[in-house]
Amino acid sequence: MLSVCRGELVVVSVVLAFPTLAGAETANLHSLKSDLIVPELSDGGPAAGRRVRQTNTGYEGWELFHTLYLPADWRLPAAGERRWPVIVEYPGNGGYTNALGDECTGKPEDCKLGYGLSGGKGFIWVCLPFVDPAGKKHALNWWGDADATAKYCVQTVRRICDEFGGDPEAVVLTGFSRGAIACNYIGLRNDEIAKLWCGLMPHSHYDGVRKWPHADSDAASAAARLARLGDRPQFISHEMSIDATRDFLKQHAPEGKFTFLPLPFPNHSDQWVLKDIPERRQARAWLAEVVRKRSQP
Repeated sequence: MLSVCRGELVVVSVVLAFPTLAGAETANLHSLKSDLIVPELSDGGPAAGRRVRQTNTGYEGWELFHTLYLPADWRLPAAGERRWPVIVEYPGNGGYTNALGDECTGKPEDCKLGYGLSGGKGFIWVCLPFVDPAGKKHALNWWGDADATAKYCVQTVRRICDEFGGDPEAVVLTGFSRGAIACNYIGLRNDEIAKLWCGLMPHSHYDGVRKWPHADSDAASAAARLARLGDRPQFISHEMSIDATRDFLKQHAPEGKFTFLPLPFPNHSDQWVLKDIPERRQARAWLAEVVRKRSQP
């Protein structure tokens, strides 16, 4: 059961409910069967159950796009009807592999969190690029131009809400690895973009916990970004241990609404959301509650 109280840092304790992990806290995530498969990109325009590429106005001729998935139960809401909550996602750094079989291409089309968290229903899901204006393309590693990336994000969220019935009061930002850091580094970069979110769900890493090879990755700069979060909640997950992030937030945001979920796998991977495991159920329950509180009737 999830509980989040203002001023408390909550760690979700999970009792493993399947025999394959009994007594094996470091089991490889990839040994578990997936019950979901992320839809491949389709040609043509957006439609219910289809995932497509989109190019925003002003980026014609660029090698830059975001992906849009309209849920299987989607239809354009009529005036006064409930609008669709939106999950916005950023990918990790490209070119990553390790001995556990984990990998990350760094491409928006290879994101997984939003689909796994929604199960393909009830949420519009958008995966965003990191904008490299010099190359007119997506940056496979780190931010490209962070301010240009934030601008593209704002434009896209507004478009999704205007054109496809997204609920501007129920937009959640998530990301894996680089994308997890981006939840604050990009998502709280300025007042305009920070206002978009009703909640954030970074998985595996957190802005300010350690320094990275880019500007403003230090704790003080991260704390300044974090101040824009206000009283909105975050669900923070990480493989094996969440202690470093919890300690950072105890120091820099002791009044924040944070829920922590340590995963019992050593894998640096976003594939856990494609598995029927207790941790996914915890994340889905948090997401449903956050959206329920903010979404239009």
